[in-house]
Amino acid sequence: MTQSLTIARPDDWHLHLRDGAMLNAVLPETARHFARAIIMPNLVPPVVTSAHAAAYRDRILAALPDSMSFDPLMTLYLTEDSDPADVAAAHASGLIKAVKLYPAGATTNSASGVANFENVRAVLDKMAEIGLPLCVHGEVTDADIDIFDREAVFIDRVLDPIRKATPGLRVVMEHITTANGVDYVKSNDKDLGATITTHHLIINRNHILVGGIKPHYYCLPVAKREEHRLALRAAATSGDARFFLGTDSAPHTDDNKESACGCAGCFTATNTMSLLAHVFEEDGALDKLEGFASKNGPAFYGLPVNAETLTLSKQDSPVNFPASIATEDGPVTVFDPGFPVHWAVD
Repeated sequence: MTQSLTIARPDDWHLHLRDGAMLNAVLPETARHFARAIIMPNLVPPVVTSAHAAAYRDRILAALPDSMSFDPLMTLYLTEDSDPADVAAAHASGLIKAVKLYPAGATTNSASGVANFENVRAVLDKMAEIGLPLCVHGEVTDADIDIFDREAVFIDRVLDPIRKATPGLRVVMEHITTANGVDYVKSNDKDLGATITTHHLIINRNHILVGGIKPHYYCLPVAKREEHRLALRAAATSGDARFFLGTDSAPHTDDNKESACGCAGCFTATNTMSLLAHVFEEDGALDKLEGFASKNGPAFYGLPVNAETLTLSKQDSPVNFPASIATEDGPVTVFDPGFPVHWAVD
């Protein structure tokens, strides 16, 4: 039985760090294990220009403890007013690694997102020309579409038409949650990848709703039926290089999670690597963990695999993760998988 596993230091290809006091508190939780991360731009106001991205990157690096190494990979928030020239210049300078598409109203701080996709055609064409990836929050927001069907409908109504209209556009389907998403990625060999979160490998919609509402399991896209969770597990542990880790770790204070609004997001930065080792061992795929967490993402983004390593060891007693992370704004609850985890990061 494998008791120790050393892999190339992993990266997180979808991460929310927020700003201010929250940034200062949660950044070390990611930098402890991850070398790089694609940083989400949905601040208030959003990161829409190269100047915004440069300033945000400076704030992240200023918040990084001296003892830690971490490279924030910046993104721009796509709006209907985004300037193709500014996007291209930010990419050429090395400042940004992707542009993020939020359908307007789809999730936290997405009000500035795209409502009319024809209005971003020029930006998408420029991105295809220069090879800049588009990271997609793949849900429609139509009131008549059931929340559990929004991802599947987005693929048919929005994503597939965008890709057909813009040949060569490189797309990351972020935080896929359905067998539909898995199947769509597998049916397209070129210019398409997908991130899968830690929590969507572990919870289904019953975890949120059975026995009372569990606000700390509520996220967007919302967890789906068990059949979809199993499809995600099969994809993540398959070794298929088109699937890679994007935690979508999304911190909210407990006051904002345990409220009438119940903000969407699971905070998994602290224990993701231990949870992934548990999941991959359960599925007999520990040998595939390095690909999913450390190699497939860099391959898609055209970046080198990290030279540093990370070692996980299996111990007899369960790992004692903190229940929450303290911030100046209040505690942030750490995702609880609901079962004992014996894999610890050395």
